[in-house]
Amino acid sequence: MHAPHRPPIPVETLLLAYRSGIFPMADRRDDPEVFWVEPRERAIIPLEGLHLSKSLRKVIRADRFAVTVNRAFEQVIRACAEPRPDHPETWISERIIQSYLGLHRAGHAHSVECWQVGREGWPELVGGLYGVSFERVFCGESMFSRVPDTSKVALAWLVALMRRAGLVLLDCQFMTEHLRSMGACELAQAQYRRLVEKAEGEPRMGLDEAWRQFASGVLYPAAAGAADGAAAGDGAAEGAAEGLAAGPPLGASLGDAGPSSPGKLIVQSLTQTS
Repeated sequence: MHAPHRPPIPVETLLLAYRSGIFPMADRRDDPEVFWVEPRERAIIPLEGLHLSKSLRKVIRADRFAVTVNRAFEQVIRACAEPRPDHPETWISERIIQSYLGLHRAGHAHSVECWQVGREGWPELVGGLYGVSFERVFCGESMFSRVPDTSKVALAWLVALMRRAGLVLLDCQFMTEHLRSMGACELAQAQYRRLVEKAEGEPRMGLDEAWRQFASGVLYPAAAGAADGAAAGDGAAEGAAEGLAAGPPLGASLGDAGPSSPGKLIVQSLTQTS
């Protein structure tokens, strides 16, 4: 017997849930039902408190991976749903995938992708993350790595992009040692809800626009609407991929520096305070 088909969760329902501090999960991959979760303790990463190890800084500065935003959302969410040795089952069911594809089309779900040139000379997706955005909040849903460090690189880029765009709250839902090592902390759910309320309002720009500025290696001055230090980047693998090239500079450089490595801008932005 096949599981009964259930329609995707409406975009409006999902956004109302996230604004209320809850989110859906499934018991298994083929489960047509979802249940709604409201954690007692909520993990967040303070945008000024992301911890970058020396080795991770080196990886980012070197632009070892080409990083993009919203170029392969469905690939990312399906990669996050793949079985893993320590997690053979997944909470990301097909119904959840279809629901978040709807959110993505509506402009409220985003992915950050890490690419590496494969054996055939074409970029291969090797890591990334996805999540939900509303107002000045980003709720991280899941991440994956097929190559060491790629999920950490994607997370560093996300924080940099959020700071640049004017988002203020990064929700990680549940604490893990991976997130704790990068600066995550836990809050009571009531405190998290208060932070969501304080994050009302529109950001300065979208994550795509923030990415375009950093991918060019050139940042607009703060007076032109830039955030208090952030970055994103493209890497060395872009030539063979459609749409991965950074393109020409978008505006005057920040300070007196000329076009720079996106990875170097990322590290610079994340290690300076506002």
